[in-house]
Amino acid sequence: MNTRTLSARSSRILATVVREYIDTGEPVASVVVARRGALGLSSATIRNILSRLEEQGFVSQPHTSAGRIPTDLGYRYYVDLLLESRRPSRTNDVEMRLRRETGGDPLPDDVLAQVSHLLSAESHHVGFALSPPRADARLSAVEFIWLAPTKVMVVIVAIGGQVTQKVVDIGEPLDAEEMRRAAEYVNREFHGLPLVQVRDVLLGRLREDRSMVDRLMRRGWDLASRSLEGSSNAHTIFVEGTATLVDAAQHPGVPLSTLRTLLELLEERQRLVRLLTEYLDGPGLTVIIGAEHPDPSLRPVSLVASTYDNGHGLGSVGVIGPTRMRYTRTIAVVDDAARAVSRVLRPEH
Repeated sequence: MNTRTLSARSSRILATVVREYIDTGEPVASVVVARRGALGLSSATIRNILSRLEEQGFVSQPHTSAGRIPTDLGYRYYVDLLLESRRPSRTNDVEMRLRRETGGDPLPDDVLAQVSHLLSAESHHVGFALSPPRADARLSAVEFIWLAPTKVMVVIVAIGGQVTQKVVDIGEPLDAEEMRRAAEYVNREFHGLPLVQVRDVLLGRLREDRSMVDRLMRRGWDLASRSLEGSSNAHTIFVEGTATLVDAAQHPGVPLSTLRTLLELLEERQRLVRLLTEYLDGPGLTVIIGAEHPDPSLRPVSLVASTYDNGHGLGSVGVIGPTRMRYTRTIAVVDDAARAVSRVLRPEH
């Protein structure tokens, strides 16, 4: 959207409508714009400008006697104005808080978990943090933790500290000795190798003559190979926001359909990963508003995200919430968070 499409006067009136609607959740009348906008214009002049904005698709009127509310196009225009005028903050409170919460030499996953929590708390929406793709991830160690007779929690630590967890259901009981031997074997034989290579070697050995391989070791190899499935070229995502959705449900300003959409994104994390990897194809800040989502089910929500660089690739942090979100605050905190994560994970920069 070209912000020169509207005159300065129309832009200020539209911005006033957006800000007031975000604050109150109520249609904004011309008298309110006159009072809030400090334009020195009469209510009649403002009504005429609002009528033109409605014709152009920037605002809508729920019914004839009501004020105006911004459309997704109106939000987009407003956000573009914000992005044109934004300046990086001189102090980064997010960075100081991250360092305080995660210590002097934090693991990447600890930083991402903390920043997703912080973003949710600051925005009162869903906060997320996505790791860079792990195409070149190399194995540091693997650990198998018994959960149930046939279920094992697999903890994979990559060199550099990135940690992923996966629950594997092997379909038959596995005892502690088998898990111990499998983990020892993988850590001894494959430390430092790319995860995808580790899995390929294990699969190759499983195809060897069964009479040449100890049954216990074969079970261990099978567990290790299945646990590494999908570990290469994958992302780790941290999402926070259940508490904010519970709070939002107590207020009439957020439709239940929007809350359901956000709750589904919290639960369907792989869907969120796919969504983010489609949108974030380069460095910098990205804002997707309502109808701009290709997926119709996401039309009730907006996404504000920014990329960070951990020295091995680009990840992203951000917020997902109703289209009626406080964009000024959200953009600022997401931008600060991305820069903070880059500095914490790349202390030499």
